[in-house]
Amino acid sequence: MIIRRLLLMLPLLVASWLLVLTLVMRFSDAAPGAVVLFPPEGFIAGLPADLSVVAANGFTVTLVSDTPDMARRLYNAGAPWVLPAGLPGCLPLPDPR
Repeated sequence: MIIRRLLLMLPLLVASWLLVLTLVMRFSDAAPGAVVLFPPEGFIAGLPADLSVVAANGFTVTLVSDTPDMARRLYNAGAPWVLPAGLPGCLPLPDPR
């Protein structure tokens, strides 16, 4: 019974997590990079010049840029779904001193 409930809740948990990541990418510039899921044919060729492709395969394209509002520019270039890449996480980074 408990396992069944957990298995039913798992898709909701994953969907909620992806929604939060999508909103973080769209409404903040916290991420140094972006992952475009399911890029359309010819997507990389139509990207603005200030976006650099770090990795690409048939399902994702990972990009970095120093300019603000990367998600908006990726959506304008035809990206169907943009997620953040390279976020440092919740814990503070250690002091290098």
